[in-house]
Amino acid sequence: MTPIRTLVVGLGNMGRSHALAYHANPEFEIVGLVNRSTPELPEALAGYPITSDFSDALQRLAPDLVCVATYSDSHADYACAAMEAGAHVFVEKPLATTATDAARVVAKARETSRKLVVGYILRHHPSWQRLVEESRALGGPYVFRLNLNQQSSGPTWEVHKALMQTTPPIVDCGVHYVDVMCQITDAKPVEVRGMGLRLSEEISENMYNYGHFQVLFADGSLGWYEAGWGPMMSDTAFFVKDVVSPRGAVSIRMPETARSDDIDTHTKTSALRIHRIGEPDQDVSMQGEPGHQELCDREAAFVARAITEDIDLSRHMEDAVASLRVCLAADESVRSGRPVKI
Repeated sequence: MTPIRTLVVGLGNMGRSHALAYHANPEFEIVGLVNRSTPELPEALAGYPITSDFSDALQRLAPDLVCVATYSDSHADYACAAMEAGAHVFVEKPLATTATDAARVVAKARETSRKLVVGYILRHHPSWQRLVEESRALGGPYVFRLNLNQQSSGPTWEVHKALMQTTPPIVDCGVHYVDVMCQITDAKPVEVRGMGLRLSEEISENMYNYGHFQVLFADGSLGWYEAGWGPMMSDTAFFVKDVVSPRGAVSIRMPETARSDDIDTHTKTSALRIHRIGEPDQDVSMQGEPGHQELCDREAAFVARAITEDIDLSRHMEDAVASLRVCLAADESVRSGRPVKI
């Protein structure tokens, strides 16, 4: 098969990981890299041509696939430009910074018949796939208790501050976990209530680095999600992943040595505990599960399949818009002080 000619745009943590995945997979051929500055790259990526001009690279290289891993405020425009130029698109989450822009990107994919894959990395993770499966087997309505706080400092705090120029943590990270809630319940989210607080003078006065929200679903299920970034965040109870139903609960459990500033901690787990009323708890070891780079490799393999096998991504795109809409409603609730109907 002819390799999928790929242009990678944005070479931060996720962009480098995606580029490494394409480099290692013979189904892809990287034809160029785009970044605003000239970053220090792993040896595997050092030989690829790099430019700061996305539009020029798009027209000159005519890629089959564009991987958009830039900051969130450019996702929609870059994705649409790529599809207009004839390329398929992989775009990191969140799909956009507004629901209108997210819908615009999906409409462009349908108009151009291009594949649009959004970077919901947990969908490719065996622990999270098992969590969804076991939770659905219990049956709803559900209580979702999910959080991920990051005690970030140094370069990671700099990245977080850059992200917060446009997007609060409850939106940037929250889309992953709302997507999990929606996969489990299948019910429509109907109302969101959010609260947030600015805990650092290093970020804009109109931004907050800690937030949490509650989302109510049409079947009576309710979810709680919490996210905070920064050197002031507690490293205690930073990782809570519980799904509770009338018949029991499913939880992802972490080892006591886990740290919030380790990128693999965000995806790796130690065990899945399945609790059914009246039965002994079942602990399912997740030893040997994929780390961060391996998950990016799995995402790349899915992108290749979506293109070569012409997979229908309608539900995938709709789910990406739905989870983003919930998180944006949470941000609106934080700023307005009022519940938001969806």
